[in-house]
Amino acid sequence: MALGRPHVVPGLIAILTVAFIGSLWPSFQNITGAGVEVGDDAPDFHLTSDTGRTIQLQDFRGKFLVLNFWATWCPPCLDELPSLNQFAERFASQGVVVLGVSIDEDDDLYRDFLKKAGVRFLTARDPSRKVMHSYGTFKVPETYFVDRTGKVVQKIVNKRDWTDPQIVADVEQLLKS
Repeated sequence: MALGRPHVVPGLIAILTVAFIGSLWPSFQNITGAGVEVGDDAPDFHLTSDTGRTIQLQDFRGKFLVLNFWATWCPPCLDELPSLNQFAERFASQGVVVLGVSIDEDDDLYRDFLKKAGVRFLTARDPSRKVMHSYGTFKVPETYFVDRTGKVVQKIVNKRDWTDPQIVADVEQLLKS
């Protein structure tokens, strides 16, 4: 009778391993590139802006959307904020809208940060990371350029100097398309 029991433990370990991997599968899909790529339709979203306005992707039809995922606790995100402010101001008259989507969970910390840092572009919070995950983003900062028809035309992973002449030239070229 005792001989049958040692085989139960490996079977239980196998079952628990499969269940654990299955529970993490959506995260693995995001990490392995199951996200939004250039040429894809941008996924719709519903967020509340820092001003309390409900915003969704269709609100930006006819405009060029720069969708930047970030967080107050992310040093590279903070490094790029001043140049992203300048970028937003430079291109606003050409129909470019920068939307910073913060994944911060603490609303008070987020709002305090916006005031102290002088963020001047449109922002919203995605504390559940639902929108972030719908884009396949798992690392911040990450930015998507969405054209006037809702197509993703460029994806940038990691921080950038948004005043860099190459980025400015790229955006000016995309605006002509």
